[in-house]
Amino acid sequence: MFLFRHLYILILCLTTLYLSAQKKPITYSTTNEKAIKYYEESKKYFAQYKDKEAEELIKKALEKDDNFIEAHSAYAQLLIEKKRYTEAAEHLKKAINVNPDMYPVNHFMLASVSMINGDYETAYQAYSKFLSYKYINPDMKSIAEKEIKNAEFGKNAIQHPVPFQPINIGNAINSANEEYFPSITADGETFIFTRKVGEQEDFYVSHKVNGKWQAAVPLREINSYGNEGAPSISADGKMMFFASCINIEGNYGSPERKGFGSCDIFYSENINGKWSKPVNVGPPINTQHWETQPSFSSDGKTLYFVRGIVSRGEIKQQDIYMSVLDENGKFSEPVKLEQNINTDGDEESVFIHPDNQTLYFSSNGHVGMGGLDIYMSKRQPDGSWGPAINLGYPINTHNDENSLLVDPSGKYAYFASNRKDGFGGLDIYYFELPENVRPEKITYVKGKVYNAKTKEPLIAYFELYDLNSQNRVAQAYSDSKGNFLLTLNSGKDYMIHVNQKGYLFYSDHFSLKNVEASFEKPFILEIPLMPIDTGSVTELKNVFFDVNKWDLKPESKAELDKLVAFLKQNPSIKIELSGHTDNSGDKKFNQTLSTNRAKAVYDYLIKEGGISSSRLTYKGYADTRPKAPNDSPENKAKNRRTEFKIIGK
Repeated sequence: MFLFRHLYILILCLTTLYLSAQKKPITYSTTNEKAIKYYEESKKYFAQYKDKEAEELIKKALEKDDNFIEAHSAYAQLLIEKKRYTEAAEHLKKAINVNPDMYPVNHFMLASVSMINGDYETAYQAYSKFLSYKYINPDMKSIAEKEIKNAEFGKNAIQHPVPFQPINIGNAINSANEEYFPSITADGETFIFTRKVGEQEDFYVSHKVNGKWQAAVPLREINSYGNEGAPSISADGKMMFFASCINIEGNYGSPERKGFGSCDIFYSENINGKWSKPVNVGPPINTQHWETQPSFSSDGKTLYFVRGIVSRGEIKQQDIYMSVLDENGKFSEPVKLEQNINTDGDEESVFIHPDNQTLYFSSNGHVGMGGLDIYMSKRQPDGSWGPAINLGYPINTHNDENSLLVDPSGKYAYFASNRKDGFGGLDIYYFELPENVRPEKITYVKGKVYNAKTKEPLIAYFELYDLNSQNRVAQAYSDSKGNFLLTLNSGKDYMIHVNQKGYLFYSDHFSLKNVEASFEKPFILEIPLMPIDTGSVTELKNVFFDVNKWDLKPESKAELDKLVAFLKQNPSIKIELSGHTDNSGDKKFNQTLSTNRAKAVYDYLIKEGGISSSRLTYKGYADTRPKAPNDSPENKAKNRRTEFKIIGK
C-alpha cells in the first residue's frame, strides 16, 4: 500500500514541479485569506501527527471556501490516515470537480481509495486520467500502470461473478472464539485448525464419524503456552508441519523449542495415535528470516512454504519456496517458485492439493481485485507451474483473501470469515468450488499391512510409481497399527511397492488410465507380508508381457529393480523364478511361453541387476499350478503370472 502520509507532504512538491514545468506562478486555488490560514495551520498539526486538531482546522478552511482544492486534497489525506476511505473519495471528487487538471495527483489518490472501496469503475477512470498527464511522478506512474489493470479486472469480474454460497461448517468446529487455518487429511476424515482464545493460538482436531464432524478437541501434545499456527497435515495423517514464532519470552512457545529466525517451521509425527514432541525442521528451510505457512505434498517428500525477508523489523519480499526430502530424510536447499507463482509483490497462504498437481495461494502481485487475492496454478507436463488463475468474484473482493483449503474431493473449499451468521469472530466456512479452478480428480488407496503368518500389524515402507514413466510419485510409511494411505490421480497406471526388512516385498498395480478417479470409491487393500523363509513365494504383479510373448515390457522395470534391490539387501538368498499360464491354447506352447517368461526375468536380474546366476534358477509351469479355477476371464488372469520362491537362505 502506498504511504499516504508521505504523499500528503509530497503533494506540494509535485504541485511545484508540475506548475514550474508549465511556467505558471505557484498560487492556491483560493484567495480567501482565512481559508488559507486555517489550511496552513492544519498542515502543521498533521505533520506533528495531531490529526484531531488538523481535521478541525481543515473543516474551517472549507467552511470559508468549499472550492478550496488544496484543502479538499489535504482533508482526503487525513481521512485516508483514519481509514475513512469513502469520505476521502468524496473530498477528492470535489477537488477534481473544481479543477480536474490543477493537481493530477488527485486522480491518483481518488483511484487508490476507490480501489480500497471496491469502486473499480471510478478507479479505472481516475487512473486513466492520471496517466494521460505528461508530467507525473515516475513512481506513481508505475503504480498506476499496475493498478489500472487490477481496476479493469475488478470491473469485469463483478460483471461476471462466479457461484459462491459459503456455508458455516458448524459448531463442532466453530465457536465464539476465532477459528482459521484449516487442514485436512486425504481421506477427508481428520480436520485440524487453529483456534484463538484471547491472545492464545492453539491447534484443535475434529474427526468425521458417519459423515459428521465431531466436537473439536485441543492437540495437547503440540500446543504450548506460545502460539501455534498454519498447520499442514500430511495426506495420510501421520505427519504435521506448522509455524511457530518467537513470543515475548523470546522462545517458540516453550523453552525447548529452539529456533533460527522470527518464525520457524516445526514438524510432529503421529505415533500410536499421539503426536510427538515438535521438532524444528532446521536449515536449510529455516533461516534468520521468516518461514511460515507450510504445505506438505501428498508425495510424502515435498514441502512448500512462505519465506519473508526480515529487514529492520519488517517482513518484506514474501515468496513461496519448495524443498524436497532426499533418500536420507534431509530437506534440499529451498527453491523459489517461478514467476507464474511469485511476483515482485507478496505471496502467502500456499496450499498444495493432494492431487500434487494444483497449487492454491494468495498474492497481491498478480492482476486481480486489489490487495491479496486467491489464485490457482496447475503443474505442467514439464514440471513447471502454469499461469496463475484468479478464483474470481465474489470469492475474491477488494479486501484481502487468503488461507484457502480445498478438500481432497476437489469439490469444496474452506476458508475463514467473520460473517454475520457466524458463532463469533472468524469462523470456518466451506463452499462449492467453481469447476474451472478445481484440482485434478483423485482417489486413494488405503488399508493395512501385517505379518502374513502372525497377523501382527507392521510398519512398512510404501512407494507409488507411475508405471508409464517409471517415476516414483509418492512415498509413505504405515503406522504402528499397519495403516497406510496414498493418493492416486486420474489418467495413469500405478505400481505400489511395499517392503520391510525381514519380509518378502509386496507389489500391486492400479489402472486409472481410462477411468476417472472417484474419491467416493477408494482402493482398500489388506497387505500380508510374508517373512523371508525357505519356500515363501511372492507374485511379481508388475512384470508385464504382451499376449503370447516373452519380451519384458518397459513398465516392468520398476518392479524388477525392486527385486534386484531385495536380492542385494539379502545377499545369501537364492530364488527360483517361475512362469505360469492359464489353460487356454496349446499345452506345448504354454510350457514354452511360461519358461521363456521366467528366463526373461532371470536374464534381467543378471544383465541389468548384476545378480550372480548362482543365486538364480528359472522354470516354467504352464497351467499346472493355478491360483484359481480356470472358469472365468478374471480367474484366468490370476493364473497368468510370474513369481519368485525362496529356495535357499
